[in-house]
Amino acid sequence: MEITRQLAAELKLRLEQVERTVALLDEGNTIPFIARYRKEATGELDEVQLRSLAERLGYLRSLQSRREEVVRLIEAQGKLTPEISAAVEAAVTLQELEDLYRPFRPKRRTRASIAKEKGLEPLADLLLAQGRDDPRQLAEGFLTDDVPSIEDALQGAQDILAELFADDPRQRALLRKFTFDAGILAVERSDKEDAPEAEEFQMYFAYREPVAKIPPHRILAINRGERLGALKVKIEVDAERVHTLLCRQVITNGSSPAAPYLRAAIEDGYARLSAPSVEREIRNALTETAEKHAIQIFAKNLQNLLMQSPVRGRRVLGIDPGFRTGCKVAVVDEFGQLLECKAIYPHEPQGRWQEALRLLASLVSKHGVTLITIGNGTACRETEKLAAELVKEYCPAVQYLVVSEAGASVYSASELAREEFPELDVSMRGAVSIARRVQDPLAELVKIEPKSLGVGQYQHDVNQKELSDALDTVVESCVNHVGVNLNTASSALLRYVSGLSTKSAHEIVNHRTANGPFKRREELKKVKGIGPKTFEQAAGFLRIAEGTEPLDNTAVHPESYPLAREILAACGFSPDGLQSREALSQLRAKLRELDPERVASSLGAGVPTVRDIIASLSQPGRDPRDELPPPLFRADVLSMEDLSPGMVLKGTVQNVVDFGAFVDIGVKKAGLVHISQLSDEYVRHPTDVVQVGDIVTVRVLSVDPKLGRISLSMKIEKA
Repeated sequence: MEITRQLAAELKLRLEQVERTVALLDEGNTIPFIARYRKEATGELDEVQLRSLAERLGYLRSLQSRREEVVRLIEAQGKLTPEISAAVEAAVTLQELEDLYRPFRPKRRTRASIAKEKGLEPLADLLLAQGRDDPRQLAEGFLTDDVPSIEDALQGAQDILAELFADDPRQRALLRKFTFDAGILAVERSDKEDAPEAEEFQMYFAYREPVAKIPPHRILAINRGERLGALKVKIEVDAERVHTLLCRQVITNGSSPAAPYLRAAIEDGYARLSAPSVEREIRNALTETAEKHAIQIFAKNLQNLLMQSPVRGRRVLGIDPGFRTGCKVAVVDEFGQLLECKAIYPHEPQGRWQEALRLLASLVSKHGVTLITIGNGTACRETEKLAAELVKEYCPAVQYLVVSEAGASVYSASELAREEFPELDVSMRGAVSIARRVQDPLAELVKIEPKSLGVGQYQHDVNQKELSDALDTVVESCVNHVGVNLNTASSALLRYVSGLSTKSAHEIVNHRTANGPFKRREELKKVKGIGPKTFEQAAGFLRIAEGTEPLDNTAVHPESYPLAREILAACGFSPDGLQSREALSQLRAKLRELDPERVASSLGAGVPTVRDIIASLSQPGRDPRDELPPPLFRADVLSMEDLSPGMVLKGTVQNVVDFGAFVDIGVKKAGLVHISQLSDEYVRHPTDVVQVGDIVTVRVLSVDPKLGRISLSMKIEKA
C-alpha cells in the first residue's frame, strides 16, 4: 500500500490531508510552523497529530527501505521466490521482515550447516515428508566417511530440522506471542556477594511476575539491577506446552515413523536456538516499551516545568545554600539583570547568623527586593530558617520560595554562563540562575540540558539519544507556543525557535549586540545565515514589543500582515491601535463581533488563518503562561518534626512518576503521594491527576524522620 494511503487509513485522516502534510515536512518545514501557520493545508492538525504522523512516516519509510534491501539480499542468493517476495511485501512491521529474512541471513558455521556440508539435507527433507519408511533405513543411504553411523546421519538431519524450525517465521511469531502471554519474569539475587548497591534491589531478590503484566518502571529497575550485577533475570515458560504447540505446526502425520525424530528436532531447536533468542527479543521489546513510557513521562513533566507561570515585575534575591563554603547570594532586577552578589556564612562551621541576616536585610532594602528564592540542595532547610527569620524580623512584606536547583551547577559551568558572567565565580552563577528561574522558568531553564532538571524517572537507564530528541522536542514546542522576545532572548532560548539553529541564534545575538535592538521583524533578514526559508519558519514566533511595526508584537506571521491590516481596517482601526490600551479595548469589542467565516469569504482567505489573526490582534504580546496559577510563596518554615499525621498543607508537585507524585510541602524532603492516595476515584496513571508545578492540598499520613520519608494523601478525608 502506498505510504500516504496507509497513513491516512491508520490515522483516520483524509488522503489529501496526509499528502499535503507529508509534502510540507519533506520541504523542510518545522512542525511548530506547520501546526501554527499551515492549518488550511493540514486540515488543522495539531502538533501532537503532526508529530505522530511524522514519526509513523519515518517508520514506514524505514520499513520500505529495509523491505527493498531484504529482497535484494535474498535475490543475490538466488533464493527469491514469488511466495517469499509476496510475504516480504505484505510484512507490516520490521520484526516480521526480520523474521522472513532470518533463514537467509549469513550465519557462522552451525551444527546445521556442518550437517548440510556432509550431504544430509535430503535426509532431513525425507523426515519432514513424514512418510511410512523407517528413518533408520533411510539413513543408511547417507553413510560416508564423514557420516560413519546411522545415529550420526539422523542426528545431522535433526540438526538441520532444528535450525529450520527455529528460523521459521510463523513458528517464531507463535512462540513470541506464547512466551509473552504465558511467560513469567523470574528475578533472583545474583551470586555475586560484592554486587554494588545490591540492597537497593532487595524487593527483587525472589521476585516473579507475568511478562504481560509487569509495569514499565519495574522493567527499568530490574534491568538496572541486572546491569549492576545485583540480579539474575530470566523468562520462565512451560516447555511442555511449547513443545505441544510447535508440534501441532510441524507434525501432520503422528503415526509416521519420522514423528519422534521431528519432535526431538523441535525440542532441541527450541531449547538451543529459539528460546534464548525469543527471550532476548521479548526482553528487548519490554525494555523498548518501558523506555518509551519513561521518556513520555519525563517529557510531560518537563513540559509542565517549563510552562510554569512566570513571576513578573519583582526583584528577586536568589540564594544558593551551602555549609562550609557559605551561601552565595545574587540580586536580579525585574528583567533578570544582575544587580549585586555577595557570600554569607550563617551556618556551621562559621556560624555568622546575625551578620548574614543584616547583610540580607541591607540587600533587600537597597534593591527593593520583594521575593527570595532558595535552592533546594544542601543546607536548604537551614537557609529556609534564615529566610523565615529575615522576613519576620526585618522585612515582613517579603516572601520566599524554595525552587529546584537541579541543573544550576550544570549551567554555572557552561560556556553560556561564562559568556554571561565572565567575572563571576562558578558557584555565584548558580545563585543568579536560582533567582532568575522563578521570573521566567522557560527562558532560564532552556539554558540547562533537560536531563539535568530532575523531573524524570530512570533517565539514566533509557536510550540517551531518544531521550535527548524527545526532550528537545518538548522544549521546542514550549518555546514556540509561548513566543520569544527577539530583543531580550538569549541564544539558548533562540536556538529552539522554529527554523533557527545554535549557529543562527548566536548570529542573531551578535547582530543585536553590534547594531542595537531590532525595530522590525524584517531586519532579521540582515542577520548572517538567515535566508528566506529560515525567516519564514521563525518570524511568526519572534516578538518585538517596542518596534516600529505593531504587528511584530503579535503571533500574526509577516506573510499575513496585509490580511491582518484588512481585518483591522474593517473594524475601523490601523495597526497603531494595538499599542494604545484605550484603542485596544475598543478594538477587542469590534473583533468579537466578527464572523471568521464571513471575513474569510470576503477577503479570500482561509477560515483557520482568519480565526488565528483575530485572536492574535485581540491579545498583542500575549503569554499563555500568564493564565496559569502562580507558584506557592511562603513566609514561614516547617521541619519534619513539625509534621504529624492528619495535618493538612499546601504544596507544589515537584515530580510525577509511575507510582505517584512527589510534593514539596516546605520541609527538607518532598513527600510522596502514592498513586493509591491521589484520588478517591481509580487513577490509571498519576499524570491523569497531577502535573509538575501544580499547587495541591495534601494530608500527612505518616512521617519517618529516620528514613526521611513523608507519606501524603490527596484523598478527601471521610468524616
